[in-house]
Amino acid sequence: MYAPPEALLPSLAAAIGVGVPLFAAKARGRTYALFALVLVTLSFPAGVVLATRLTELAGPRFGAAVGWLFVYAIGATGIHMASLVRARLRARWIRYAVSVPGMTMLALGALALPFLVALAPLRILLGAAGAERALAALAYADWLPVALIAHALATSFGARREFVRIDLSDGGEPGALTRLRALRAATPHPPLARRPLRVVQITDPHIGPWQPVHRLARRIAELAAHDPDLVLLTGDFLTMESNGTRGALAQALAPLAKLRGRCFAIYGNHDHEAPEEVRSGLAANGIQLLVDAEALIETPAGRVQIVGADHYWEERDERVPALLKRYPRRADHLRLFLLHDPLGFRFVPPGDVDLTLSGHTHGGQIGLVSFGLDWTVLSRSRWPDHGLFGHGASRLYVHRGTGFYGFPLRVGVPGELSLIEIVSRES
Repeated sequence: MYAPPEALLPSLAAAIGVGVPLFAAKARGRTYALFALVLVTLSFPAGVVLATRLTELAGPRFGAAVGWLFVYAIGATGIHMASLVRARLRARWIRYAVSVPGMTMLALGALALPFLVALAPLRILLGAAGAERALAALAYADWLPVALIAHALATSFGARREFVRIDLSDGGEPGALTRLRALRAATPHPPLARRPLRVVQITDPHIGPWQPVHRLARRIAELAAHDPDLVLLTGDFLTMESNGTRGALAQALAPLAKLRGRCFAIYGNHDHEAPEEVRSGLAANGIQLLVDAEALIETPAGRVQIVGADHYWEERDERVPALLKRYPRRADHLRLFLLHDPLGFRFVPPGDVDLTLSGHTHGGQIGLVSFGLDWTVLSRSRWPDHGLFGHGASRLYVHRGTGFYGFPLRVGVPGELSLIEIVSRES
């Protein structure tokens, strides 16, 4: 007898939820097996419930198509996660046929879980009260997680082109970490009497299914075409897939080879998973890696001192000020500090650095930035999420990221492709 697609979903999800972690444990080890188990546990139960409800809502005309779409997505999730036991970058058709729908399904299930849990009490109350019409109307709210994921996909595939001007003399000297205003525009800012320092920051590109080599190379070429004085790369270049693909980073960064002498980089947290691959990819294009080191450079806008920090998992309160003390401010130099995780900015002695450039947060990843508001899910957390901040005379700029890792959950927070103009206090 023909089984409708929604009837296959529980058994398929259970088979993948058990089979993939067992296969991963044998083929790759316990750590990835536990990682896979946690992901499917957080995603599949709610994903199956949501799929069943949406199949019913779609009715006899479209229900089967919706059901088979979820069967395909859950199957793609299993294939993608199983393939990560031998992680490497895949051909374009595999990315779009397997990896993208698989990770989208994981993200949809994870988003649907709190949504379904939050609505469950209301559904129970309406059912107990016999309010069938209200219950039927509420059912259409189940399409909201799908709409949210559709928005996230559109945001995640794109990135916002911006021209950002940071005036280091604006904002006073706040006694605590304070969000300040950076001028943003879709077109170049009017010229100033004194030329500002022109910087391209590349952070968190995360080469992988969502950011293949050719796309990152194209975006970097677009940024390099602005002829910046400096290109500063603040870490997290790879993913599991690109960790296992020799030469991927070198190929993606190739447009920077023509800017040799102007490009400086630091490690992010993920770069310590494959440090030599990152080091060789940078070196192949003449990019100087700063691991707790400094660089001095003459630019058309004046002399610049760059201090680059390694990624610190702990003891930031000691290591950040110790690094800055080891490389004190140089006379007549603009002092820049490259620090992957902006959480460490709180340990920068106020006034000791003109501008710290960070990434790591992906701009908060979920928020209202697309709608012109600064709020993100990290706004009330310890992390400065995106944009310009001040503490004393020091400034921090948190870039929203050139990419992201894993799941398409850039919701309302687009990636950033920007030319940053730094206006010094003497300008």
